Amino acid sequence: MKSENNREAYDAVIIGAGIGGLVCGCYLARAGMKVLIAEQHLKPGGYCTSFKRKDFTFDAAADCFGAYRKDGITRKVFEDLGIDKKLNIIRFEPPSIIITPDYKIPFWNDLEKTIKEFQTAFPQEGSNIRDFFYFLSHSDSVSVSKIRNWTFKNLLDSYFANDRLKAVLSFPLLAMGGLPPSLMSAFMGAKFFSEFFIDGGYYPIGGMQVLSNTLAERFKEFGGELRLSSLVRKIRVSNSCVEGVVIENDGFVPSQCVVSNCDARQTFLKFLGQEKIERAFLRELRNMIPSISNFIVYLGINKQFKPPEPPGSAIFFSQHYDLDRAYRSAQKTDINGYDGYTFRISHDKSTIYAIIPAAFKNRIFWHKNKPKFLESLTEKIERYSIPNLSEHIVYKEAATPFTLYRYTLNYKGASYGWASTPSQLAVPGLRRPPSIQGLYLTGHWTTLGVGISGVIYVSHDIAKLILRTKKTDYKIP
Repeated sequence: MKSENNREAYDAVIIGAGIGGLVCGCYLARAGMKVLIAEQHLKPGGYCTSFKRKDFTFDAAADCFGAYRKDGITRKVFEDLGIDKKLNIIRFEPPSIIITPDYKIPFWNDLEKTIKEFQTAFPQEGSNIRDFFYFLSHSDSVSVSKIRNWTFKNLLDSYFANDRLKAVLSFPLLAMGGLPPSLMSAFMGAKFFSEFFIDGGYYPIGGMQVLSNTLAERFKEFGGELRLSSLVRKIRVSNSCVEGVVIENDGFVPSQCVVSNCDARQTFLKFLGQEKIERAFLRELRNMIPSISNFIVYLGINKQFKPPEPPGSAIFFSQHYDLDRAYRSAQKTDINGYDGYTFRISHDKSTIYAIIPAAFKNRIFWHKNKPKFLESLTEKIERYSIPNLSEHIVYKEAATPFTLYRYTLNYKGASYGWASTPSQLAVPGLRRPPSIQGLYLTGHWTTLGVGISGVIYVSHDIAKLILRTKKTDYKIP
């Protein structure tokens, strides 16, 4: 092992090869910086990975992405990095369908068609529906920023009187973001809608791992170095300036800057240590609430299976309209009380991915209850959505919140970093801590973006900030 004085130095070390770390790394490496990405898992991607069991390929957590329209941030970055030509991206039609005891409403790729679906179901709210969807799809950053202190319920109340319509519009946000409209930030709720439902349903043929692998290969083509199975233990700081990181089995790696694409609590409390953090920021950090985790079911299906719903479409099913009650059930990990689920039949009809929000609990709880949850959720889907499903299941497995924690080290298996409440939107210091020069954060934990498109936006922005700070000649458009 080299002595510390002889260690090879980097311009930037990125902790975590999730989509955020990979995108940021690609931009920095392309600009000529010497960049290392250290990833604790044996494959890149974070939640955006896939795995194989028997003859089936399953997406681990993320199962599609959004914002790939002509001017969307995902398309911009993919084209900019040259990976759009390396991927075969399809779009599901419809991307999403909401089903309740009284309604079945699809989100189509054609916005006008979607608006008409909602107007048909709720004719008394016709003009308000159009105004709402146009606000979500056409608003600029200034008009959206005006609602930064609102909840999504405040936003819905400003447009609609019909409580069932408000519940129908909110259930996908509870299913995906883990919060009811009474708690979710209106800004983040609007982003969910514009990037996942109005412009969602994009998918790389071969699975989400193909997207992560393509980004990783592009990063290496730009001259970056990717180390897998490399767990970072410490961010070393001297005189309030980053010196580098300590990697398990590799030792100290010097670097001019460090970008953390992982859990913010881990970054500040473990990698840095609370003695390096200002007291006021430390108090705020300790009081912040993570987003809820998920319980995910993976089903391998035989070739005789005939899908009752369009393959690729995300089906959001709810038995009732009381979303605060559903949220309380999810917090208590009460699978019978939650009364809803989301599932997607893969585009090739070979697998089914089903998901519900679930609290973290602990390893012992999930070791004991995982089989019960797996059977219960599968039975619910068969009872309400896919008759005779059990006759077609060839393989079944599940991931618990503890599984998600184990593979990503996200605090409490959080699905979207911090919970998307108004008070946890754009929290100062989470992107670029002012007390430590050379340290940056990207990804969900910055409270600036959710989902793949949100992570891509933040990572693109952080890369621009670093290059501007370094005063390089290279500019990111």
